[in-house]
Amino acid sequence: MLNITDLSYQIGPRTIIEDGNVCIMDGWRVGVIGHNGAGKSTLFKLISGDLIPDGGGVSISSGQKMGMVRQDMPETDDALLDVVLAANVEMAELWRQATTETDGNKIAEIYERLEDMGAYSAPAKASMLLTGLGFQEDQLQEPFSSFSGGWRMRVALAAALFVEPEILLLDEPTNHLDLEAIMWLETYLLDYRHTLMIISHDRELLNKCIDHVIHVDKMQLTLSTGNYDTFEREKALAAGLQQKMHEKQAAARDHMQAFVDRFKAQASKARQAQSRMKALEKMDIVDAVIADRAIRFVFPNPQQIASPMISINHANVGYDPGKPILKNIHRNIDNDDRIALLGANGEGKSTLMKLIADRLGVMEGEVTRSNKLKIGYFSQHQTEELDVNSTPYHEMFALFQKKNGSAAEHLVRAKLGAFGFSRDLADNKISALSGGEKARLLFAFMSFDAPHLLLLDEPTNHLDIDAREALVQALNAYEGAIVIVSHDPNMVERVADRLWLIKDGACQDFEGDLEDYRKFTIQSRRDARKEKKKSLKQA
Repeated sequence: MLNITDLSYQIGPRTIIEDGNVCIMDGWRVGVIGHNGAGKSTLFKLISGDLIPDGGGVSISSGQKMGMVRQDMPETDDALLDVVLAANVEMAELWRQATTETDGNKIAEIYERLEDMGAYSAPAKASMLLTGLGFQEDQLQEPFSSFSGGWRMRVALAAALFVEPEILLLDEPTNHLDLEAIMWLETYLLDYRHTLMIISHDRELLNKCIDHVIHVDKMQLTLSTGNYDTFEREKALAAGLQQKMHEKQAAARDHMQAFVDRFKAQASKARQAQSRMKALEKMDIVDAVIADRAIRFVFPNPQQIASPMISINHANVGYDPGKPILKNIHRNIDNDDRIALLGANGEGKSTLMKLIADRLGVMEGEVTRSNKLKIGYFSQHQTEELDVNSTPYHEMFALFQKKNGSAAEHLVRAKLGAFGFSRDLADNKISALSGGEKARLLFAFMSFDAPHLLLLDEPTNHLDIDAREALVQALNAYEGAIVIVSHDPNMVERVADRLWLIKDGACQDFEGDLEDYRKFTIQSRRDARKEKKKSLKQA
């Protein structure tokens, strides 16, 4: 059991959490939600002991272990499999003792404890976790230091899952995963036997994997039962009831005030007027519901052009001469297409996006594009190209001048306002923007001249739940074509009506929905494991 009692924490003059009280029972699966900056990650750091509270505290039941994904995995040349195995400190220490101990009785005790811990099946478990999160079998013996940041975070996640603590904290566990790895993680977490706490902006993950919600909002922690959709419904219902109560009380207050104003000067009514004045002073008026500032995106609709916009004819595509990543691609994109690209990392989804965007040429075959075609291309890597010393207003002003030769201030600010940039935010330095705000700025840039086709490569990485919902609504209102690569199943299901599977160098239509794709992915992994076992036996 985890108890949070009168928990308070401040950063300078700003209070993040004030007198928070929550009791989490063993086996609960808790989603921690709230707007960016509300204090979700701070709460995790207070629970884990990485931060010291200013008041109150956190306690867990005796004998329970707590674990979370380490953001600072130390640099090492150890193999991935060994890094994950070393995460269970007790097991690693027992194995070390087994090689140095000379007392026969103690050696027997060590091996008995190792057997109780499941140490003999530990390499298989670590291997299953790493391959589930997207690593190939032949990569498990490669040094940890040879992998980039996103892949290292997958190792850190595998290490946390391997230890299997009684209380597991996961802060945005899907951030560095592709759709296939997310599907695997959802299935794994559904079978997790202990207490689970997840910070996530992935609505699908929260709906499938949690049974309680902690809402971090306005410095308070509010616990409710159910998944994310249940929380949303109850929140809307409570807000409606609160607003009705406010309006009813306000009407009663106005009626009493009118009586006081009318009769306070009349001797015959003075006592009644005074009584109502005292009642007015004592009335505890329920606050009106103040709607959270909704984020809204608006993609300008293009002028229609004939289909197909793009024809790809038997094309080979890649980066190194003679080594195509995609082969014999034969596809058309029409002016009303809504296409999602499926496939594991490294199969070539981003390569196909670059081909469609005309940022990568063909090795063989040809690509035909409409002469009038305008394309808007979004990739998270573009955030690295932003001038951090500039402001959104100055960058949009420059874009207006480049495209139109002039830039009226009201038009520049209107274009930014369509993506949630107030005057103050538009005049902030780009270096001060959050990841989500930078993504919104890129949306504004890519849609500047009403493109006929939007190419979106992982557009939700830094967006919270509300911003993701706003993006879905904006894309569904947009009247052009869309090709999207996303690890957000909710977005794929609600935006795309065609699925293209990128696998083994080919691009094919996938007949079915994401649930069918989930089953296909699971079966493909089973078949691959069977094939590997078969080849090992034959060897």
